[in-house]
Amino acid sequence: MSRILVVAEHNGSKLNPSTPKCVTCAARIPGASVDVLVLAADGAKIAAEAAALSGVGKVLVVNNPANSEPLAAVYAPQVAKVAAPYTHVLGPSTTFGKDLMPRVAALLGVSQVSDIMGVESDHRFQRPIYAGNAVLTIDVPADSKVVATVRVASFEAAAVGGNASTESVALDVPLPTHTRFVSRSAATSGRPDLQSASRVVSGGRALGSSENFKIIYSLADKLGAAVGASRAAVDAGYVPNEMQVGQTGKIIAPELYMAIGISGAIQHMTGIKDARTIIAINKDSEAPIFEAADIGLVGDLFTIVPELEKQLGSG
Repeated sequence: MSRILVVAEHNGSKLNPSTPKCVTCAARIPGASVDVLVLAADGAKIAAEAAALSGVGKVLVVNNPANSEPLAAVYAPQVAKVAAPYTHVLGPSTTFGKDLMPRVAALLGVSQVSDIMGVESDHRFQRPIYAGNAVLTIDVPADSKVVATVRVASFEAAAVGGNASTESVALDVPLPTHTRFVSRSAATSGRPDLQSASRVVSGGRALGSSENFKIIYSLADKLGAAVGASRAAVDAGYVPNEMQVGQTGKIIAPELYMAIGISGAIQHMTGIKDARTIIAINKDSEAPIFEAADIGLVGDLFTIVPELEKQLGSG
């Protein structure tokens, strides 16, 4: 049997969408018995949400005031302690997971596997390389504990409908004091989070200016969508870099992705390869984006987008 521990990502009151996707990945490991670990100041509400995920057998909750902020230096020794009887420890390949899981692997004395996108066996996994242009198969030694991050864009979220048990865990483990939380600064737009949104509207350099980018925001608001951008648009200063989608930005997998004025460079396509439906609007009929698009509109975006928004408003 594979005993798998999934480290929950959350904001202090609810699970991040990355966690149900990690559960899906864990469930695909042969002989999987999946537990979820919640580290929080008060994790009761988060644990209840995790317990409702299909495929979860047990939710372990470590309540500690030191866990009020997700500091990797503080979380890692606790995860390593709880992970002792488990064969696998999984976390999301998000900022949270990329910060935490290497520390956990180091404490457990093993190498970390990054960006799992496919499961072949309990110790054989697939991960993307070369900007997603190739897939690498990785074999972890059979006698080694597996510590890995999951490429959440490659997995659907686990369904709700489970009824896992919840267990409070008291840990006697020294926590480091050299790292402390100072403050949090994040942009707020009132729109869905880019990495977890089911709909995303992105603009490229063809918008021409930050002022013109307003038509992207307007269309996104009509659709209840998050807003993204190509690296070219970010580099040109039209939008802040937290909106960048692509190899050096955010890797996303929305149900609907609209690429407006985006040519479709390979670095951008890496970030959206798992999108379910791609709609492209570009005046260049030879733009690479059309090769991946499910629906393509060739024309002036400044004509098409307002007309599309008008049609949405009359629907």
